[in-house]
Amino acid sequence: MTVLAIVGATGAVGSTMIEIIDSRETVPWSEIRLVASARSAGKVLRVRGEDITVRELAPEVFDGVDIAMFDVPDEVSAVWAPIAAERGAVAVDNSGAFRMDPDVPLVVPEVNAAEAGNRPKGIIANPNCTTLSMMAAMGALHRAFELRELVVSSYQAASGAGQAGIDQLYAELAAVAGKQVGVKAGDVAAALTEAGLPVGPDSSSPFPAPLALNVVPWAGSLKDDGWSSEELKVRNESRKILGIPGLKVSATCVRVPVVTTHAMAVHATFASEVSVDKARAVLASQPSIVLRDDPAKGQWPTPADTVGGDPTWVGRIRQALDFPNTLELFVCGDNLRKGAALNTYEIAEVVAAG
Repeated sequence: MTVLAIVGATGAVGSTMIEIIDSRETVPWSEIRLVASARSAGKVLRVRGEDITVRELAPEVFDGVDIAMFDVPDEVSAVWAPIAAERGAVAVDNSGAFRMDPDVPLVVPEVNAAEAGNRPKGIIANPNCTTLSMMAAMGALHRAFELRELVVSSYQAASGAGQAGIDQLYAELAAVAGKQVGVKAGDVAAALTEAGLPVGPDSSSPFPAPLALNVVPWAGSLKDDGWSSEELKVRNESRKILGIPGLKVSATCVRVPVVTTHAMAVHATFASEVSVDKARAVLASQPSIVLRDDPAKGQWPTPADTVGGDPTWVGRIRQALDFPNTLELFVCGDNLRKGAALNTYEIAEVVAAG
């Protein structure tokens, strides 16, 4: 049996990690330690029927720990994941601190589980939730047809911006509910300003524009040549996870007024001849994928179908009309579960299994 620590146990993803542990019929953990900041230390949380007191983050909490799952800000992980590793734990980190470190594997168990054993720094990174939304599907299709190019448009939920994003969306929806807004430019922003809510890129809002009754073609921070950090993560992380350094990737990340579950429209080009029927057969054989693809009956994935569940949902599979060996598909994945907590936990299970 193995000792597991959850660092950031009282946060949204940490709480989801606990829900996942509670849902398992059996677990390999002889002990579970809950760790958080000084502000949350002393709280008592129930895990698998046991009341566990949250400990304050400190070096000694990792003594005797085999695996430590981290869901904390990048700057906290950058300091504390190496400390956990020095104390003998394998650190499985959900932040962006180590994802592109060449000495840290970036793991999706359905795609590259073997990489979890190659960890010279004692750290394994969990990918960004946007990239993760499509990795189960892309990994399966790559194994079958050899992926060459990806063009991706994301439709990202407010929860991708954390609890502040969720709170902002709910407040905005309440402010515009029942009002005739959106008829002309500025109506939504005016309604939010009237309600005392922050609006715009220079405000305290987590979004650079109103999200209620709107879509915002931006997620992340500004990088070179007008790209956002989220768009570059899709490119760089896809290459690393799939083991295709030269994969051609272009992404446009869009924030939509959905609380939880990211969706992606994917244009994927392969080296081998591919058909819709062959792709459906590959995807239907994957235990972590739900294939929902019958447009004649109005059946395709939506965030409302996917939220709260573990699988990735895939549908709208089409042969691209003007592009050879290319498929179009639509993918949905719960960004708090598979996009964060579940994949992190599944990595820990891989490590525990040895």
